[in-house]
Amino acid sequence: MQFSPNNGDFTFVSSTEAEELSGTIDAPDIKLSMGSDSGKDPYATTFLRQRGYGWLLEVEEEVNEDSKPLLEELDIDLKDIYYKIRCVLMPMPSLGFNRQVVRDNPDFWGPLAVVLLFSMISIYGQFRVVSWIITIWIFGSLTIFLLARVLGGEVSYGQVLGVIGYSLLPLIVIAPLLLVIGGFDFVSTLIKLFGVFWAAYSAASLLVGDEFKTKKPLLIYPIFLLYIYFLSLYTGV
Repeated sequence: MQFSPNNGDFTFVSSTEAEELSGTIDAPDIKLSMGSDSGKDPYATTFLRQRGYGWLLEVEEEVNEDSKPLLEELDIDLKDIYYKIRCVLMPMPSLGFNRQVVRDNPDFWGPLAVVLLFSMISIYGQFRVVSWIITIWIFGSLTIFLLARVLGGEVSYGQVLGVIGYSLLPLIVIAPLLLVIGGFDFVSTLIKLFGVFWAAYSAASLLVGDEFKTKKPLLIYPIFLLYIYFLSLYTGV
């Protein structure tokens, strides 16, 4: 009994005929594009985005941090430091400098450079005072900061550290003069007093604000004594 295929669905062949059959099956050319170059996303991309997984298809751009300049990496602004130096060396309000930037925008590298420079010129007198000058700068600024906070001042330790450090510049300026006229005791004493008053005025005018009211002398006097001590470290007195 033999069955014939219906509707062309299938056909029975004998094993002998099957050996003679040959051919190939062409696979469809399927391409999955993860981008949107053609303006239309493929089905897989659309499916992921509709389900909220579109972030899987995003490619983050790598930022080359090695290309940044060294000064930017260390947060050193030479123009800002130069402007602050001018503000400290010329503290008169009539000159038009915005001196409050020394207090309101403190930095570390500028004051550190000034203190190191003052320490280097102090080597001429006594080499052992170099590390001591840096110590006095750090802990002397801490003392002024604590005193200012007790008196009701709104100032941070970083601001005090920066102002005290920058205000050493007048003592650096008078150092060459002391070398020249060191033999004249009276003139040398006047220059020392001028340098100390110059440095103390630069620091006090920035740190001692109106919030201290009648308590200003209580903060100005320790600042004045601090710079006298700095000068004594340089002169060896």
